[in-house]
Amino acid sequence: MGEEQRAPGPLHDVRVLDLSRVLAGPFCTMLLGDLGADVIKVEQPGRGDDTRQWGPPWAGGESAYYLCANRNKRSITLNFKHPEGQAILHQLISQSDVVVENFRPGTLERLGLGYDTLTERYPQLIWCTITGYGLEGPYADRAGYDFVAQGECGLMSITGEPDGEPMKVGVAVVDLFAGLFAASAILAALHARGQTGRGQRIDVPLLSAGVAMLANVGSNYLVSGELPKRYGNAHPNIVPYQTFRTRDGWITVAVGNDRQFRQLCQILGEPQLADDPRFATNPQRVQHREILIPLLQERFLQRDAAEWLMALYEAGIPAGPINTVADVVAHPQIRYRGQIVTVPHPTAGTIQVIGPPFLLSGTPAQIRRAPPLLGEHTDEVLHELLGLSEDAITRLRADGVI
Repeated sequence: MGEEQRAPGPLHDVRVLDLSRVLAGPFCTMLLGDLGADVIKVEQPGRGDDTRQWGPPWAGGESAYYLCANRNKRSITLNFKHPEGQAILHQLISQSDVVVENFRPGTLERLGLGYDTLTERYPQLIWCTITGYGLEGPYADRAGYDFVAQGECGLMSITGEPDGEPMKVGVAVVDLFAGLFAASAILAALHARGQTGRGQRIDVPLLSAGVAMLANVGSNYLVSGELPKRYGNAHPNIVPYQTFRTRDGWITVAVGNDRQFRQLCQILGEPQLADDPRFATNPQRVQHREILIPLLQERFLQRDAAEWLMALYEAGIPAGPINTVADVVAHPQIRYRGQIVTVPHPTAGTIQVIGPPFLLSGTPAQIRRAPPLLGEHTDEVLHELLGLSEDAITRLRADGVI
């Protein structure tokens, strides 16, 4: 992919050993890889990451789900339940800056591969564990998936229509936030190590990530003691801040202050609403939303979405369409930023992936590698990092170690 012609990423001198599976851990390590880190994904021989089987759809025999979180990595297969596999893992850890894993607490300890043991040998190591509930506490032994976490952390209780059932978000948002939090903590730990020379352990539970996501809604409860309600596509603290049906479809309208509300009323042909004491300020609009929203909705039904959006854009009022994923992929701004990236793939020819959302002017994030095939780089890594010969690698493969 022309890797040698590109400026190195900001993490070009960092090696990450990725022992994680599914989404939160792989998403974290993919972000680090986007920033230039050498990410070595360690997978179980013959099986690999669970998400390799989470299809359809497929591309070149790989699931689209797996492809979404594993670019910029090298895949090796290693059975570290085997004594020789454990020895190889120790050697790889000794040459790594960061380890990311999402085993249930105690799993690696039972194999002699726990953090407490390894940190004595490798005090510079940064070890990030992503679990359902954390390393300690009454729920630490429980398995955790994003769907369960969305329910348990309170997100589902505030998502959905007021009279409908609790609803999950359309993507595994707790997994993704946990991956983001983990990546942020790893970057902070790398910075701290630069000052102290010592690594540390990072503990990121899905449950805690989900609770952090409650943000203003959680704060509302802590201040008031009142349980938050479900508002569908509306906002608990800002009105109008929701979807509206137009003559030919739905749009979003986000009025953040009284000035914008007055402009909205002008656009809708109802300027008197801005002077109505029930609606003049945001707290009043929140209090009287059941009266105001039907009045606004009636007006929005009189014109097409494109007409309303153009008027709202010109007035500087935040608003937008309800895009399908196809619309998003073709979105002019997303295309301008180059966020849909085509990369060569060893079995699919080429694939498209959603690229990094951030731009760095001096050390840009880059997609250097397609998501790897299972064990695609086993021989390369064992030879490059451990100096193993072709015969030694062949023997390890025959013995079921790799």
